[in-house]
Formats: sequence, structure tokens, C-alpha cells
Amino acid sequence: MLYRVFPQLPTAGLSEWGGPLYVARVRQGVGRHDNPLHYGALYLSRSPESAVAESIQKFRGQTLTDGDLELVDGRRYALASIDDASLGDASLGDAGPAVIDLDQPRELMRRDLRPSRVATRLRERTQPMALAIFDEGAAGIGWWSTLEASWPNVTLFAPRAVEHLSLAADPEPLSVSHPALITAANLLGLRLSARAR
Repeated sequence: MLYRVFPQLPTAGLSEWGGPLYVARVRQGVGRHDNPLHYGALYLSRSPESAVAESIQKFRGQTLTDGDLELVDGRRYALASIDDASLGDASLGDAGPAVIDLDQPRELMRRDLRPSRVATRLRERTQPMALAIFDEGAAGIGWWSTLEASWPNVTLFAPRAVEHLSLAADPEPLSVSHPALITAANLLGLRLSARAR
């Protein structure tokens, strides 16, 4: 199972603007694994708390309210649960497009990568690494969250992966009372308030 936080437009299709699998490719280029000339990068997590933490970390040092979870155009951030059972796993030798798990030592050794080169914030290192794995024919990359190493994150190469994904349940609108948001906020040291600012 994968999780993603996205600004939801309830009427949107899965891969349409406002949908859970939409990739705003024209706005990509600065992300950890972005290579918009080659693919759209879809950032997800194996943990709902990690997906939420990645989206609210920009509020560190502030009090987060329900109003912060809504955009000016009326869309609200929601948590999508995504079934990825149709994607292969490279460590199991699955056929078809597979996710390469860079938390596995053998994958790091095969690519002559050190963990510090995978987790670095230096995009001039992580983006070429992701492009090389894309060029191998992979569906994406598994790696650990830099917010909490026990949270596994996944970057999927949208052109290869999206057709293999489906929603496991209706997306859940986020609020300051959502359990995954509470856990993520505690990890980040964020205060929560039901009152608008």
C-alpha cells in the first residue's frame, strides 16, 4: 500500500488535475528525483504518517489549523490510499516494471551508492541517480524518509507506474484531528489548533 497527500478536487479523475495520481510535471524540477524532460515523479510513502509529514513540514515552528489544509481555490488536502500490488518488486525478481528499493544493501552495492548519496538534499546527485534507474526500465525508487528513517518512501516514474495503480479507498480529507496528521505533527514539533487563525 502507498499513501499520498494531494490537493483534492472531488470531481477529478485519478490522473486528472485535483486527482490522487496527478503529476504537475511542468512544476517539477527541484524535487529529489525530478527529471521532468524524461518523466513525471510521483512522490508517495508506505506510511500514511510519512506522507502527511512530508506535506506539513513547511509549517514547522507554527500552529497548524484546518484552514492551513485548504487552498484558496477551495481544494483541500486529502490522504489517498493507493494499491500498488500490480507493480513488481526488483528484490523478488518480479517481471515487469519494478520499484528498486535503495534501502536494500545489495541494490546500493550494485549501483556503487552510499546511503548518504541517496538521502542527500543535493539534487545534482539525487536527480542523475533517479534518471539512471529510470533508464534501467524501473517503475520507481524506494528509499527512506529523511524526516524519520523508519518511514519508507517511494518515488514512482509516472509514465511507467500510474497504469498499475488503483485507489484502495476514497481519499480522506485531512484535518487537525486526523490520526496520521497528529502523529506527523508530533514528530515535527507542530502545534495543532481547530481554530482558524
